[in-house]
Amino acid sequence: MSCAVYGFEEDHGQVTRLAAALGVSLGAIDLHTFPDGEVLPRVSAPSAGTAILYRSLHHPNARLVSLLLAADACRRAGASRLVLVAPYLCYLRQDAVFAPGQPLSRDVVCGWLGRTFDKVVTVQAHLHRTRQLADVFGIPCDNVSVAGALAELVVGDRKTLVVAPDEEGLPLARAAAEHVGGEAAAFRKRRRGDRDVVLELPADAAIGGRDVLLMDDVCSTGGTLEAAIRLLRAAGAARVDVAVAHALFDAEAGLRLAAAGADRIISSESAPHPTNALMLDGVLAAALRDEVRP
Repeated sequence: MSCAVYGFEEDHGQVTRLAAALGVSLGAIDLHTFPDGEVLPRVSAPSAGTAILYRSLHHPNARLVSLLLAADACRRAGASRLVLVAPYLCYLRQDAVFAPGQPLSRDVVCGWLGRTFDKVVTVQAHLHRTRQLADVFGIPCDNVSVAGALAELVVGDRKTLVVAPDEEGLPLARAAAEHVGGEAAAFRKRRRGDRDVVLELPADAAIGGRDVLLMDDVCSTGGTLEAAIRLLRAAGAARVDVAVAHALFDAEAGLRLAAAGADRIISSESAPHPTNALMLDGVLAAALRDEVRP
């Protein structure tokens, strides 16, 4: 069965590298925007038997609509199988109804995608209260870990303590620490608002004089990481580097992290950002090998 990778113009670099890594043809999705904001995607050529659609879902609302319409266009053009590659997967933070009157956003958005695609491949999904993505989507899902790759880019051969900004992020820190032969710890966090968090240093972590890698899956406002950096510096950390899978923060937040004492900040290319250091075509291609085998 033939296979091709399709992507939008804004994702051209990532899509081109992914198609090359897989050794399959490359298809474009042209996007026309009407004066009132409606969009009309058009696939560049009749779709392959398997169409792999690349669409990272940062700034998700407009991207979701164009993605769902493009998926329909691929089906109508002849695709018998659709695979979504979404390096950043949106709306997973609202994975419960935290207050009366709220939606369960995770199930709404993942339900749309699960009814549209046959498989989803994503990177370091935000799974704090979600055990398995496949349970939510109702289709096969691959959640690719980049904890080790990010840590390796920063740490090299230095002995480093990998710290998560909260206890929910401890599995990510442990995965990174195991990869580079370091130790892992986590702050205790109480959130009082989007930009108001209270952190406590891990009691059993000796910080003084050590190199620390502060690691999180998503950075949106930078508030939690900024507070963590200041506490690590106050505790005597010799160096504080920051690695996030998904850099959703703006330039002002980046300046605040640097001012707080971050020596280096890196991220994956799941969302375009000046801190992007980890390219994803290799790990994504590895997760998609079964789609391109004869």
